[in-house]
Amino acid sequence: MQRHLCAAIFCGIAFSLTHFVPAPGSTLDAAKDASRKAAPNFKVNDSKGAPVSLADFKGKVVLLNFWATWCHGCGEEIPWFIEYQDKYKSQGLVVLGVSMDDEGWKIVTPFIQEKKMNYVVVIGDKALGDQFGLAAMPMTVLIDRDGKIVTKHEGVVDREACEKEIRSLLEEKNKSAAD
Repeated sequence: MQRHLCAAIFCGIAFSLTHFVPAPGSTLDAAKDASRKAAPNFKVNDSKGAPVSLADFKGKVVLLNFWATWCHGCGEEIPWFIEYQDKYKSQGLVVLGVSMDDEGWKIVTPFIQEKKMNYVVVIGDKALGDQFGLAAMPMTVLIDRDGKIVTKHEGVVDREACEKEIRSLLEEKNKSAAD
């Protein structure tokens, strides 16, 4: 509970001080940068009990978002991610939300319905958050088509910068197919 209280306080601060934090040593200009590290795989169930594994999305660009229903900044980002899912799904984007709510589906399911979230949502836990270095929410990780972490955004993403990164990552496949 204290962890969530701390994160809730940080979440409010992150909302006020919106920023963009690229993963150490990575830039989108280095599109095929060998220093990109593989994203840790995980397997959890969605709201219908169907297994969801990060490895299932290899070949897609993944926007992995750690969020919670109580996080104000998270609520601000969700409509953007809904828009990205609609706009870029046909080009290979997958938005994957990881709710970190302790109450689980009891609180998350009504939230998903209220917000009309159009992307896959799973319930995470401390171990999953730790795999990605989750310190506070929201946190968004962009993963390339090869399953490697390109950037990590702590706090509310810069909407325009995030969309630009998504477009750049979606184009990477086209560039390599043209080579």
